[in-house]
Amino acid sequence: MKILLAEDDGDMRRFLVKALNNAGYEVVAFDNGRSAYDRMREEPFDLLLTDIVMPEMDGIELARRATDLDPDIKVMFITGFAAVALNAAAQAPKDSKVLSKPFHLRDLVTEVSKMLAA
Repeated sequence: MKILLAEDDGDMRRFLVKALNNAGYEVVAFDNGRSAYDRMREEPFDLLLTDIVMPEMDGIELARRATDLDPDIKVMFITGFAAVALNAAAQAPKDSKVLSKPFHLRDLVTEVSKMLAA
């Protein structure tokens, strides 16, 4: 299973990549939404794991564009601003999941596994 990760915090990005790699996932990581979207246009991914607040393109816009490219891609937001993602006006993809920071890496891996198994 291939995961596209968009997270602008370098330390957080490294921790997430390591945890997901250790769980057996292939992860391609970017520090902004625009670069992640450009990569998504080149190859398919099973899951988009994205922060919401990022430079260049926020996570909600990235998720909208991702689901336009691939309606079957699963989307999970990781954020310290859960209310932003849950706001209906934000137009996040309908089956997306929000994991609020701070979270334990074990919880992230569990939620990712559940989403990919669904």
